[in-house]
Amino acid sequence: MPAAVRPERGPDAALEALGDASRRDILALLGTRNRSVQEIAEELPISRPAVSRHLRVLKDAGLVAEEAVGTRRIYHLEPGGALAVRDYLERVWGEAAVRFRLLAENTGKSDG
Repeated sequence: MPAAVRPERGPDAALEALGDASRRDILALLGTRNRSVQEIAEELPISRPAVSRHLRVLKDAGLVAEEAVGTRRIYHLEPGGALAVRDYLERVWGEAAVRFRLLAENTGKSDG
């Protein structure tokens, strides 16, 4: 029997998911309030099935989660996904900032 497929998690999956403009638009909408697939589709120039596909990618990346409310699924932002991206960016840019500061300190104006 094949092993169950685990959703992708972490900054790689989240950054890849954020590479699509429609997914970023969905996240922006969910940043204002929780919404159903239909409510999201009404706000965007893409079909409801396309919204569902994008939500699946965002969910697999850990950026959104869903909750069953009656017969509807209500989607909301998942803070853990954003934290993984933030931590990654802080680590990368933090290391770059240290290198830049060292370079700037070692290439200062010469007196003369």
